[in-house]
Amino acid sequence: MIRSQAPSPRAGHAVPYSVVSAVVGALVLVELTSGVLQGYYTPLLTDIARALGITDADVTWLEAVQLAVSALTVPLLAAAGDRVGHRRVLIISSVVTAAASWALLATGAPVLFFAAWALQGLYAVWLPAEIALIHTRARAHGAPGAVTRRAAGLLVGALELGVIVGALAGGQLITVTGNLSLTLAIPAIVTTLCVGVIVGWVKDPAPAGAAVGGPASDPESPAERERRRGDILGASLLALTIAALMGALSLLRVQGLGWPVLAFVAVALVLGYLFARQELGHASPTLDLRVLSTKRQGPVQLTAFLFGASILGAQAPLSTFARTDPAVSGHGLGLSSGQASYVIGAYVLSLALGALALGPLTKRMALRDALIAGALLTALGYALFLPNHASLAGVIANMVVAGLGSGLLVAALPPAAAAAAPPERTGMATGATNAIKTLGGAFASAVFGLALAHGGAGADGSAPLSGYLTVWGICAGTLLLAAALLLRVPRASLQDA
Repeated sequence: MIRSQAPSPRAGHAVPYSVVSAVVGALVLVELTSGVLQGYYTPLLTDIARALGITDADVTWLEAVQLAVSALTVPLLAAAGDRVGHRRVLIISSVVTAAASWALLATGAPVLFFAAWALQGLYAVWLPAEIALIHTRARAHGAPGAVTRRAAGLLVGALELGVIVGALAGGQLITVTGNLSLTLAIPAIVTTLCVGVIVGWVKDPAPAGAAVGGPASDPESPAERERRRGDILGASLLALTIAALMGALSLLRVQGLGWPVLAFVAVALVLGYLFARQELGHASPTLDLRVLSTKRQGPVQLTAFLFGASILGAQAPLSTFARTDPAVSGHGLGLSSGQASYVIGAYVLSLALGALALGPLTKRMALRDALIAGALLTALGYALFLPNHASLAGVIANMVVAGLGSGLLVAALPPAAAAAAPPERTGMATGATNAIKTLGGAFASAVFGLALAHGGAGADGSAPLSGYLTVWGICAGTLLLAAALLLRVPRASLQDA
C-alpha cells in the first residue's frame, strides 16, 4: 500500500511567505494584546503601589514575582507545545491570563492582587509558541529561517505597537477617570477578546517529530507515551530551584547576608544539580541541556538571560524614576501618569523600529551579527543614562538608543534559537529564550530592588539616585558581556537550517 508523504524539504529552498501569512495575521492580533499587557500597567505602577500601600522599591518585587512565574511556566508550556501542539498552549495560557487580568481589579485585596499579577505572566509563552508554530509550518516547505525572521519582526513590531497603545491608554485613562479599578478593566477586556481570536483563527500543524504512519504516532507506543507524559520530576525540580533562589534574594533584601541566605543558596545548588542530572537522563526533558549547551545555542541562551536584566528588570525603575519629583528627591523627572506614558511610548516605538529592521538587516548581515549589534546598541543606551539623566530630552534620547537595540534582540533571539535547534526541539528552544530571559529579568528585578532600597526611601517613598545609577550600570555591563559571548558563535551557524 502506497502512502502519500509530504515532500522532503530541500536545503536552501526559499519558502514562500504565503505558507505562513494567514496564521501570522491572527498572531499579530495576539501580540498586540501581549503588548497592551506589557505597556498598560507601566505608567500605573506608582498608582498601584500607593493603592497597595507599598513603596517604589517594593514595586520591583511585584515585577519579580511575575517574572519568576513566567520563567517557570514558559519552558514547561513551550516543551508541551512540541508534544501536544502550540495552538493548545496558546489557548490555555490566554485563558489563564484573561482570568488573572480580571482578578487585578481587586486592588483592595493585596494577596489576591499579587497572585493574579503573578499568573498574568503566562502571556510570556505566546511569542515563543508563535515562533515555533511558524517555524514548524515553514520547515515542511524548505529552509525556514528567512520566513521565520520576517514573521518574528512583524510579531514583535505588533507587540511593541501594542505596548505603545497600552502605555498611552493606561496613562491617559487614570488621569481622566481617577479610578484605578475602572482603568484596570480595559486590559482584562482586551485579553478576553484575544482568547476568541486564538480559538477562532489560529490553526496548529501536527506536533514536531510526529511522522504520519510511523511508530512515533502510535498512541500506544511506549516511546510516544514517554514523550507525551513529559518530565514531571524535572519540572518539579526546576520549580523548587527557582523558588530557593528567589527565597535567597528575598531574605538578602530583608535581613542582609547571613546564614539563612547561604542556606537557601546551598539548597538551590543541590536542587540545580539534581535537575541537571534528571534532564540529562530523561527522554523528553523539560529543558534539553544537551541542545541548550551547544556552541550554536549556548551563547544565544546566555544572551537571553543577560538581556532580561534590561528589557524586563529595568522597566519598573525607569517608570518610577520618571514619576519621581525632583523638587522632593533631588532627582527624577516629576512626570504625571499621562506624561510618563508618552516617554514610555517613545521607548517602545524605537523597540518596534528595531524589531522591524531585523528582516532587512539580515539580508545584509548574518543573524549573529544582528544580535551583536542589538546588544551593543542596548548597552550604549543604558550607559548614556549614567551622565545624562537630568532632563526629559536626555532620558528620551537614551531610551531610544536602548530601544532600537532591544527591538533587534527581542525579534532575533527566538529565530536564532529555532535555527540552532533540531526539529523536535524547536518549541523548547524558542521557549527557553523567553524563559531564560524572564529568569534573568526576575533576578535583576530582585537585585534592582536591593539597589533601590539601599539608603532608604525618601519622604515620598522614592528611591535614591545611587540606586538608579546602579541599575543602569548593570544593564550596560550585562549587554556588553552578551556581545562578547555572541562572538563565539560561528557567523554562518544561525542561518537557514
